[in-house]
Amino acid sequence: MTARMKVAVLISGRGSNMEALLDATIQPDYPAEICGVLSNRETAKGLEIAARSGLPTAHIDHRAFASRAAFDEAVESRVLEWDADLIACAGFLRIFSEGFVERWSGRMINIHPSLLPLFKGLNTHEQALAAGVRMHGCSTHFVTTGVDEGPLILQAAVPVMHDDTPDSLAARVLSAEHRLYPQTLRLVASGRASLSDGKTVISEPVYDPSARLTPRIRP
Repeated sequence: MTARMKVAVLISGRGSNMEALLDATIQPDYPAEICGVLSNRETAKGLEIAARSGLPTAHIDHRAFASRAAFDEAVESRVLEWDADLIACAGFLRIFSEGFVERWSGRMINIHPSLLPLFKGLNTHEQALAAGVRMHGCSTHFVTTGVDEGPLILQAAVPVMHDDTPDSLAARVLSAEHRLYPQTLRLVASGRASLSDGKTVISEPVYDPSARLTPRIRP
């Protein structure tokens, strides 16, 4: 069996996308395994979930460092201790320094709760409702120096209902995220999706008729 890619997951909160990745990596034919989970917040619930699953965990408080680059170096040191091949950001609420991003170019992915390039940054569900869009969703992308601007890998769309609130829309999008991120990591870890000349290259079709990414609209 081909050696599986080792993935360090970075989180800041509840870690639900991290948990979705963990559930996927348990499958024997999955091309990646999680080698550690790191958070910049000691109280992140995701650290508890990871620890209960037997994964190495680490807390590195960004407030203890004089610069963004110094914090990133501490993160990188721990990630390298885990022999990580890839980094998966799963709700990691930090902007990386340019040097860190360059060193992990093509080896760091992120998931964002909108159909990029729409609604970058925070409060994406509020932004979507204010804009009056009829479709919303989530995107995965390679991390670059521009915030939420990296080349897209996969996207999943969900409908916006007339009576949606930010919370109800967020729940629908999160359900799609939990399916989209494991698919994305599978593509990247298997070498089927890669970063080349600033663009995402996917070597073969990714359509899977058994994987429904867009929830069915109820009548």
